[in-house]
Amino acid sequence: MEGLPTTTKNERCWRSKNLQTSKPSLLMAFFSCVTWLYVAGRLWQDAENRTLLANLLKKNIEQRPKVLTIEDKLMVLGCKDLERRIVEVEMDLTLAKSQGYLKHQLQQRSWMPRGDALKKLEERGVVIRFVIGRSANRGDSLDRHIDEENDKTKDFFILEGHEEAQEELPRKVKFFFSTAVQNWDAEFYSKVDDNIDLDLEGLIELLERRRGQDGAYIGCMKSGEVVSEEGKLWYEPEWWKFGDEKSYFRHASGSLLILSKNLAQYINVNSASLKTYAYDDVSLGSWMMGLQATYIDDNRLCCSSIRQDKVCAVA
Repeated sequence: MEGLPTTTKNERCWRSKNLQTSKPSLLMAFFSCVTWLYVAGRLWQDAENRTLLANLLKKNIEQRPKVLTIEDKLMVLGCKDLERRIVEVEMDLTLAKSQGYLKHQLQQRSWMPRGDALKKLEERGVVIRFVIGRSANRGDSLDRHIDEENDKTKDFFILEGHEEAQEELPRKVKFFFSTAVQNWDAEFYSKVDDNIDLDLEGLIELLERRRGQDGAYIGCMKSGEVVSEEGKLWYEPEWWKFGDEKSYFRHASGSLLILSKNLAQYINVNSASLKTYAYDDVSLGSWMMGLQATYIDDNRLCCSSIRQDKVCAVA
């Protein structure tokens, strides 16, 4: 007869120890589970909070009034249309001048030759052009009128990369000298304002006497107070760059100024890095300051309402 299984003292002792050591493991597993549930709960709650906050933020943004851009404000005020109209008037004025009219709507010929007279001047080595940029609305009626007039008269110099606007004049003069020196090989390059009545033969004679002179910066030299108060006439936004005395450096008046070939070439080569200020004559004068330019102050180029032995007069 087989006996019942029995356990020895040693076996009972081992099982008892095994059961005792498993209790802490169970407790650790339980606490780990509780901890995991707590962390998961917090993460879920945080996720819900973030979603709620995101929705509230989105709703708040949608309800906020639209922030108007500068363009929006200009359109609301009607300034954008006004700015466009000013550009149109300026381009129309240039077109009218090219057709032989001066300001004040007087039906008189301008000083600029036309037709055969213009061709004869070019045979003498003198090239004269009306300089103009393009309309802000490329290809519009203004651009077409300029192109049509130029096809007839051949007396325009159109700066294709420049947008015509009053505030762009400093960049226009840079663009002019840079482009002119690429198109014509001349000893001198001159810029004349469109409100000037010019003694053309007197200017040609003046330049004939200067032939062969490199580094010539010719004009009616001046300086003056830098206007630092916004809203005043001749306000200079970067007035602080001109020192405590607030005085411009010596520079040629923008009504009529002349550069020799090498100075015009300098503008062409360095055009991208040349700084412009509020006014074209000040901008050009700043470019000349760092060069070995010869400043030639010629009183005959000081345009005024009375000519009196001057090459030019204000029309």
